Amino acid sequence: MNWTKSKNKLMKSFNFNDFISALEFINNVGRVSEKLNHHPKITNLYNLVELELWTHSTNSVTELDYELANEIDSL
Repeated sequence: MNWTKSKNKLMKSFNFNDFISALEFINNVGRVSEKLNHHPKITNLYNLVELELWTHSTNSVTELDYELANEIDSL
């Protein structure tokens, strides 16, 4: 897992060939997030998708964030 941990968040950027590919990835992240009932902050600019994961109730990174990060990495 090559996520960066900073300011109580896990962060990672993903680059795609085009906007449609980035949107497909975002939709896949959404499905995984719903399955785990844990939702990331998602930022998209054309072919770049940036994700931030943290557990809002504790304002820190928890096992659930690592689980979601692993699920996202497997997409």
